[in-house]
Amino acid sequence: SDPHLDGRYDLVTAFACVQDLSDPVSALRTMRRLAGGCATVLVMAARVAEAFDPAAGDVERYLYGLSVLHGLPAGLASQPSAGTGTVMRSDTLRGYARQAGFAGIDTLPLAHPFVRFYRLVR
Repeated sequence: SDPHLDGRYDLVTAFACVQDLSDPVSALRTMRRLAGGCATVLVMAARVAEAFDPAAGDVERYLYGLSVLHGLPAGLASQPSAGTGTVMRSDTLRGYARQAGFAGIDTLPLAHPFVRFYRLVR
């Protein structure tokens, strides 16, 4: 890592990738380090229910299919792995963010059928 990049960015983003990483906490820790004092750290992830719900609808079932066929195998390809998969619940991201040194996460009020946006709070 290049210490000259620390704190140099006003916006640090991760779009639909945190759940596929073998070590999401390290990635979030790097994002936190790159962000300047007033910067925004933004994560986009799949819009899933807060807990497993078989009646959650077609989007949830579609995302579980993606998880089994792509997200989980991609994340497990490098070991050791968190093995998150496509279906990353808000509480999972919240836990990863806390481990990475963030104070919490805010769910942004953007209505989209497939994705949710989170602002990580420093």
